[in-house]
Amino acid sequence: IFVPIVRDAIGARKTRFTNQIFPQSGRYVQVITEDGKIPDATVSLLEHYIRINHMRNNLMPALMKAGDVEGQYTVYVDWATRTRDVAYRVEEPAAIGMSDLPDPDEKVEVIKEETIKIGYPTVEVINDNDLLVLPATASSIDDALEQGGSVTVIRRWQKGTIEEKIKTREIEEEAGQELLASLAKESENQRRDTARQMIDAAGIKRDSQGDHVLVYETWTKITYKGQRRIYKIYFAGADRFLSCKRNPFWSDRIPVISCAVDKVSGSFKGKSLVEPVATSQYAANDAANEGMDSAAFAMLPIVMTDPEKNPHVGSLVLSMAAIWMTSPKDTQFAQFPQLWKDALELVGAHRAQIMTSLSVNPAAMTQQTSSKKPTQADVANEQQIDVLTTADAVSVIEEGILTPMLHRMLELDHQFRDKKITIYQHGLMGIKANMEKVSPTMLNTTHYIKWFGVESARNAQQVQQQIAAANVLRGIPPQLYPGYQLDLSPLIVQLVENSFGPNLAPLVFKDLKDQLTVDPWQENEMLVRGEDLPVHGLDNLAQHMQAHIEALQASGDPHGTIMMHLMRHRIVASQMVPQSEGVPGTPGGAGPGIPGQGGTGNPGTPRIGAQPGQATG
Repeated sequence: IFVPIVRDAIGARKTRFTNQIFPQSGRYVQVITEDGKIPDATVSLLEHYIRINHMRNNLMPALMKAGDVEGQYTVYVDWATRTRDVAYRVEEPAAIGMSDLPDPDEKVEVIKEETIKIGYPTVEVINDNDLLVLPATASSIDDALEQGGSVTVIRRWQKGTIEEKIKTREIEEEAGQELLASLAKESENQRRDTARQMIDAAGIKRDSQGDHVLVYETWTKITYKGQRRIYKIYFAGADRFLSCKRNPFWSDRIPVISCAVDKVSGSFKGKSLVEPVATSQYAANDAANEGMDSAAFAMLPIVMTDPEKNPHVGSLVLSMAAIWMTSPKDTQFAQFPQLWKDALELVGAHRAQIMTSLSVNPAAMTQQTSSKKPTQADVANEQQIDVLTTADAVSVIEEGILTPMLHRMLELDHQFRDKKITIYQHGLMGIKANMEKVSPTMLNTTHYIKWFGVESARNAQQVQQQIAAANVLRGIPPQLYPGYQLDLSPLIVQLVENSFGPNLAPLVFKDLKDQLTVDPWQENEMLVRGEDLPVHGLDNLAQHMQAHIEALQASGDPHGTIMMHLMRHRIVASQMVPQSEGVPGTPGGAGPGIPGQGGTGNPGTPRIGAQPGQATG
């Protein structure tokens, strides 16, 4: 029997931390600019890349588990290019000789093929065993490179990967062909030689997935022609050299991002969180097995009898409807002690210690409470401890991994993406992404990007206090704060987004900047693709409707989106009537009842200075 205490603890930490890093609001990226304007296109683009990499379901759980077991978070951010050969139907005018009909407007259906090239940043989790940073006393990767050290990552290449590296000239052709020949020669030898597998001088390994080559990707600074620059070097063993090229990234940063879970002074890498509780796991497992061994005997009774007074001992063997030919006074029953109960108590004690050491769910653990049933204040205190513990743990990965990863993504996008990209998941946000470009030299100066998931979950705990503070501020007369102006718009935007999420919040509380008109012909391109677009408040209705009618006649509206968009234009045109009834601050309107302003007040609105009550636990 194996008692998976550590496994359950790591799974609980993974679930709790991942949910806080990726909040339910769906907003993970925050961009701070010097002018206060949020570049929505940049935020949308980065979140698009996050979804492409499936970071919520694939990458982050693996990274959290690797950090707990190994004590180190390490990711590798690179740019990948994928191609697809797609086919689609289009209608074209019939060519001469294709049809006997005299109609010049006849169209035929043609199958066309097109190669689509898609590029996006990729994120890969690196195991701690595959990472070497020299010197080991460096405080960070940049510090190691500045000290003349190096950063090495182990790569496992198969035949197809080597051929692709030769084709893209990432490794030297002669060295690559020699490596392929060595790999083919090793593949011919099907005998399993354990001693030979332990020797990696040639870099050739064999496992259940087939033969592969261990390649060491090393980043270090080299002085060449009087200039000291970062170079990328490939080795396949101690004396097999593949290539040495200058850092290919414009930002002059290496793609390896690593930080310790629990930083140790004087060392680059941290200690494993599982190592201190390993002996407790072994002890709990031994106690469980010993308890189950005793439980097998505890379920069987012991029969004590005197063989002299009971000559028919053989009849005492248990069987269905057995008759024991002996005196009841000469036979006595006994039972093994139930040691499995003590074993389960030992397992529970070790479980509690492991959960405490790994900071798993402290709100559910017994605290220093005087009463048997915790009070509401005790529950609130324990929940606050849980929030602070979680926030402290995820802040390490936010500052050390996620925020630098976003910067790498934007730098790679600026370097490698040479075509416009339409983010279909965001509708009109794709248009903004096409129009906005951010130079990497402007990063950390005019633009500061950070991971917002942790802050979003942390801010959710402060929503009640924000509402209370806003309610107090709106009741303070302006003459009491001369030289200042009260603007609650940022607070309202944050509250609405926390409540409804980034998809619904812009529809509930609209920004006037998003009401700017879009070229109708650009809208036609998106409508023909089947995208559903809203009607902007500043659209020239006559011009837009005319352009959409022409697109409807030309394309036939295969998805029905053009007709739906036209109907929305007509509805907006019919509703463009001035209305003044029911507007707060106007005769007959009902306002919030702020002192010094018009309005009779709305029932149910909080009074000035009202504070929301505490949660009931």
